[in-house]
Amino acid sequence: MLPRVLLGGEIECVQDELKEMFHEIAEVIHLVSESRSHFLSSFGPGGPYEGTVALYRLNESSEVIGKFDGPLIHALADTSMVRWIAQSSSGYDEIDVQACKERGIMVSNTPGANEDSTATATLYLMLSCLRHFSMAEQSLRSGTWRTLCNSAQTHDVTGRTLGIFGLGRIGLRFAHLAHAFPMRIVYFSRRKAESVPDWCEYVSSVEELCKQADVLSLHVPLNQSTAGMIGEKEIRTLRRGSVLLNTSRGRIVDQEAMIRALEDGHLSSVGLDVYPDEPHVDPRLLTFPRCALLPHVGGDSAESDRTRELQALGNLRAFVLGGVGEDVIPELKTEIGNLTT
Repeated sequence: MLPRVLLGGEIECVQDELKEMFHEIAEVIHLVSESRSHFLSSFGPGGPYEGTVALYRLNESSEVIGKFDGPLIHALADTSMVRWIAQSSSGYDEIDVQACKERGIMVSNTPGANEDSTATATLYLMLSCLRHFSMAEQSLRSGTWRTLCNSAQTHDVTGRTLGIFGLGRIGLRFAHLAHAFPMRIVYFSRRKAESVPDWCEYVSSVEELCKQADVLSLHVPLNQSTAGMIGEKEIRTLRRGSVLLNTSRGRIVDQEAMIRALEDGHLSSVGLDVYPDEPHVDPRLLTFPRCALLPHVGGDSAESDRTRELQALGNLRAFVLGGVGEDVIPELKTEIGNLTT
């Protein structure tokens, strides 16, 4: 009997490649559960997921079985042979990584798969916030032409300072796009990045980044150390009239502090693709016409979706063939030597 790989979400772009990748090495099965309890009870003898050794996970599966929190991970380890979770996205904050580490379940993600789509979405948000393009479009669509627009309150991009919090793949790609105007680029990461252009200026703290930035853009993963990291202090350290961009995760920002800064004008606008409690969007955000708001679509395109699916499935295939997949998340890289096949 071939080992089984469970798809916790639909493959949209690479169905033919999927068949070829797992031909004669694994049986690919699909999620049929309509509840968390059914999911966890289906890995035993005779169950629809019996013999499953690895999972392909999309965040959309949480609508049926919930997040992969501690209780689910521990139950999965107790009732199944699953030892690999391939998250089909760069973010993996819906998976309890510590529980996976405790139970010997590895997690991979898809870093870089959506770097271009997310970076260009961030560029759009920046341009819209500085030039009030979102408000201008609303004015046109409402039949008032450009009545709502005031060019004296808009700004060109050229010559302004962009502060990037997290110069990873997406942050660096966005830096290249913004530098073309040109903009001055400053950044802060946990450590100074290697092999980056000379025009990327490193600063030693988030506070210093905020002091220098006209536009602050966030490109860090959500974890215990980054949750709420951009709060009242950081926002008030920004210059009055600055712009805040977030295409990473909503909970990195203290939303209440951000809204207060919009209300009193300390922030001129924000460009958001992510929110703390998706799909819910705080209705107060909708009252600021200069803000540019997207429904978490920044990383989505035909090209990035195809790359993401192939990368996540490639991680599964490598695990089935050799016991170790690619793209292990940083928190679990030290566990690779403990894997057994």
